Formats: sequence, C-alpha cells, structure tokens
Amino acid sequence: MASTTDVLAAYDSQLRRLVPPAVPAGHEYQLLGPLLRVTEQRRGFIESARDLGVEGGMLDRMIVEQREYFAGRGEAIEWKTRAHDFPADLESRLRAAGFVPEDRETVLVGETAAMAGEPVVPEGIQVRLARELPDLERIAAMKSEVWAADYSWVAADLSERLASDPENLVVFLAEASGEVVSAAWLEINPGTDFAGLWGGSTLPAWRGRGIYKALVFARAQVAAARGVKYLQVDASADSEPILRRLGFRAVTTTTPFVWTPPARGDSTGAAG
Repeated sequence: MASTTDVLAAYDSQLRRLVPPAVPAGHEYQLLGPLLRVTEQRRGFIESARDLGVEGGMLDRMIVEQREYFAGRGEAIEWKTRAHDFPADLESRLRAAGFVPEDRETVLVGETAAMAGEPVVPEGIQVRLARELPDLERIAAMKSEVWAADYSWVAADLSERLASDPENLVVFLAEASGEVVSAAWLEINPGTDFAGLWGGSTLPAWRGRGIYKALVFARAQVAAARGVKYLQVDASADSEPILRRLGFRAVTTTTPFVWTPPARGDSTGAAG
C-alpha cells in the first residue's frame, strides 16, 4: 500500500464532501464552499474539506450559521470532524457553540486485494445478502440490541439507499438458526479508490467466532470484483484490533460533534 501520507491525501481529496451518484429520495446534498450539508436524514449532517479556510470569528459564524439553519428546521445536526482538520481549534469552537462530541473512532484503510480472501464462515452460521425490508428490519433490531439504543431508523435508511443505488450498496447479514446475529454493509464510491465498510455489529454471545472477519472478507470480495483499491472503516475500539490484525492501517481519527435542539421552553440548548 502507498504511504500513510499518500493514502490520507487520497482520502481527503476523494471522500471529503462526496455527493453520491444517486441521492436517496427526499435527501438533499448542498455544497456550501468548504462544507457539504445533508438534510432529510435521521439528523442533519455537515461534512467539510480538511481545511475550512476560515478561523477565529469567521469560523464561529460559520458554525452558528449551520446550527441555526437546522434549529430552524427543529433538527439535530452532526458535524463530522477529523483529527487533522484545520483550523486546529475547530473542535473547541464546536463545543463553545453547544456541540457535544460522541465517541471518537479510528479511520482505518486497507488494500482491498489483501482482504478479498474466501470468507471462512463459522459452523452453524449462514452469511447472505439482505435487500428486502423484513431483513433490514431484523438487522435494525439486532443493532438496537447490540448498542442498547433505538436503531429502528436503520431499516428505512438502508431501504431508501438500496432503492436509489442498488449497485453501490451491498448489505450482508449472518444468521444462526434463523436469528440475525451480525450484519454489515459495503458502500462503493464510484469514481474514487475507496469503498466504505459500515454497520458492522455482532450480538455479544456470538463474538469471538470469526463472524465479523467473515463479513469483512465477503465485502472485500465484492469490492475487489468492482476494482476498488482501498477499503475504509471508521472503527470503534472493539473492531479496531480485529481490523489491524487483518492489515488495516490507521490514517486519522474522526469524531462526530452533535447539536440537539433544546426542548420547548428550554433556552439553554443554543450558545453563541
């Protein structure tokens, strides 16, 4: 694989502010200078170029402008940051504007060809594609159990994306005796060197058996067949060690900063 510096430069130039070739029905992608603003999702989303090109008071105004845009819609907003972004005080200025960081993840990149081996599926496990809504709902229910949170929105999100771009989203599930025990999906980004590995979750009782690894290889096979050079993952602390053993390399970290509209009658949710 190319040097970490070169891979990170490709990541920044090819994936930052990327508008998909087929936008799900009802979603809107707006390029606003260094920002990409996405609406009509579970919550608003801001993606930026590595260098925002503004600092100090101008950066504060940019942050507040986006916060107030989503406040006017009554929606929460996620501003996705990376550790190597400029200016370096972006995260502290987001905090000052009322944004709260969620868990930091490590951005890992691996060569597709090195991951595209035949999946070794544990005995008693069936790995297959999922495209129909009932399977997607079962995946969402499994994720809700894994993370002890409401992930029911995942079913509609995947269904909308599969409807708009079925060639570039590939969803796998793993079953045991008819129960969904793990799932993950591949998002191919046409015109780039990258495909993303997303959604990997496994029920606690089924971890440590190689299911997650099998789903990585299954997705890598699909990506290799499409000529994808690199696989990219925003890895949690649980999945990072597995992926590093498979040959993935850390290029940066990413942290979502989230602002949520205050409840009615509560004026403390907006700062600045």
